Amino acid sequence: MKITADMVKELRQRTGIGVMECKQTLKESKGDIEKAIVIMRKKGYARAKDKMSRETAEGIISSYIHLNGKIGVIVEVNCESDFVARNKEFKDLVKNIAMHIAASSPKYVSLEEIPPQILEEEKEIILEQFKDSNKPPEIVEKIVQGKLGKFHEEVCLMDQAYVKDDKISVKELITSHISKFGENIRIKRFARFELGKP
Repeated sequence: MKITADMVKELRQRTGIGVMECKQTLKESKGDIEKAIVIMRKKGYARAKDKMSRETAEGIISSYIHLNGKIGVIVEVNCESDFVARNKEFKDLVKNIAMHIAASSPKYVSLEEIPPQILEEEKEIILEQFKDSNKPPEIVEKIVQGKLGKFHEEVCLMDQAYVKDDKISVKELITSHISKFGENIRIKRFARFELGKP
């Protein structure tokens, strides 16, 4: 059976799991979404969404310095237990997130962190570009929303395509590790330094 993008989208919306895991599970279930959810539950994936609201009081701070010593990153990633915080795979995840930040230069962890005035300014800039276009207002609004979505992907760490696998977002990377560890994981904050830049 052919696995369509709509099927993958529905399964993702219902479970909060990444694209690749959804595709694979839909193949296993021969396109049956309900069966796919059961398979995911057995694997522990579907519980990841429930865990995202749980308290994260443990974790680690890690750093990454780019080879030429001109870019440096410090990142704090939280989890629920000291047991997970000391796990090598968790430490590797945090190091990879730091490397991603060095390469992709996000400004915020998530959309919620963007100051409203920044979003408003971005919207005004986009609207200004289309003020003489003679396009109907509803078309302009769709274009604006699309461009704002792209802006979020550029500046929000969680929305960026993961540098080591651009088929998934950083959010999907975190979600897959929540499933793996059985604990909530949250990127709390980061700082990126680049030589000669404020």
